Amino acid sequence: MEDYKVLIIEDEKQMAMLIQMELNHEGYKVDIENDGMQGLNRIKNEKYDLILLDLMLPGLDGIEICRRVREFSDVPIIMLTAKGDIADRVMGLDTGADDYLTKPFAIEELLARIRVIRRKNIQRDKDNELKVDNLVMNGETHEVTRGGRKIELTKREYDLLETLLINKNIVLTREQLIEKAWGFDYEGDTNVVDVFIRYLRSKIDDEFERKLIATVRGVGYVIKGEKL
Repeated sequence: MEDYKVLIIEDEKQMAMLIQMELNHEGYKVDIENDGMQGLNRIKNEKYDLILLDLMLPGLDGIEICRRVREFSDVPIIMLTAKGDIADRVMGLDTGADDYLTKPFAIEELLARIRVIRRKNIQRDKDNELKVDNLVMNGETHEVTRGGRKIELTKREYDLLETLLINKNIVLTREQLIEKAWGFDYEGDTNVVDVFIRYLRSKIDDEFERKLIATVRGVGYVIKGEKL
C-alpha cells in the first residue's frame, strides 16, 4: 500500500497525528494539513488517492473544500466531524463526499471504510467502466448511458447504481445498500432505498424492454446482465 497516498486535513493536530500513525502502520503514505486553504492547495498540486477531511477548519471549511475539489477531481473524500446532526451529514454527502465519520470513532471503523472505497476503485479501474447489458457507467467521466443514450442521474442515484453494478448478480438488502451508497452513519428509514430504486428504474428501465433492476421479495434488490 506504499503507493496509496492519503491526505488528512484536520486542525486537531493530536488527532491528525494519531490517524497518520495508524495509517502508516497499515502501509499507507500520509500527509497532514491543519488549515483548510493549505489543504485545498495541496490537493490541487499533488495526487492523492483519498482525502480525510474535517468539517470545521480554519481558513476554509470542509464543505467548501469538498465543493471546490469536486470541480476538478473525483478523489474519494471521507468527512470527519464532531457534529452528529443529520443535516451536516446530508450536506457533506450532497456536496460530493463519499462517506462520513462522526468523532469520536474507532480507528478500525475508519480502516474498514477506507477498504470499502479501495475495493470500489479497484473494481472501477479494471477498465474504468462498469457494464451490464447495454448500460454503461464510466468511472472517469461519471457518465451513464444505456443503448448509447446519456442518462442524467443525481449523485445519490449514481452512487446507488454504482453499488448495484459493482455487486452485479448479488442480491443486496436495503441495509447493505444504505451502508454502501449512503454511508455507515445514515440513520434514516431504509425505505428511502425503495424510493431511489423507483427513481433509477424510471431512468434506466422504464423505456426499455429488458429490465435490469430486479426486486427479490423479502430480501432486497439486484442488477443482472441476463434477461430477467
